[in-house]
Amino acid sequence: MSRIGNRVLTLPSNVTVAVDANKVTVTGPKGTLSTEVDKHVTVEVKDNQVVITRENDEYKNFHGTANANIKNMIIGVSEGFEKKLEAVGVGYRFAMKGNDLVVTAGFSHPVEVKVPEGIKLEVPSNTELFVRGADKQLVGEFAANVRKIRQPEPYKGKGIRYTDEYIIRKVGKKAA
Repeated sequence: MSRIGNRVLTLPSNVTVAVDANKVTVTGPKGTLSTEVDKHVTVEVKDNQVVITRENDEYKNFHGTANANIKNMIIGVSEGFEKKLEAVGVGYRFAMKGNDLVVTAGFSHPVEVKVPEGIKLEVPSNTELFVRGADKQLVGEFAANVRKIRQPEPYKGKGIRYTDEYIIRKVGKKAA
């Protein structure tokens, strides 16, 4: 029995859900998101609640996944998602150049990253970056791609990391 799939989702007052065959569209103050659910899973909206059911136990995995995706869409269009990154190291910094993000991370050249549609970036200081958006997957993927430019190294901790990330440090060579 899928516990996540059987969860009933309550809608905030400013969010609407529309179901058209296999396509679920969620609209709220932060935007509109849509996804396709499996044909063996049905989505119904009753009394400001979203109920997701499946045909039989063979489709348990689709049931739980559909419920989790719809819940993330509801949270995204009402509150939004955010990832915070920080650049640690001498000369490591973030800057905005038009609609592109420019990352200086110890290379011989600055790295320019195109910002996809649906992502909002904020650079409060040159070593901090806030990635915000309604789509959880898009926010996480963009933040992971920025972090991948220069991952934190274990000796000095230099690199681009999430603000709440803990880097396990290694001991370097010791003088005899």
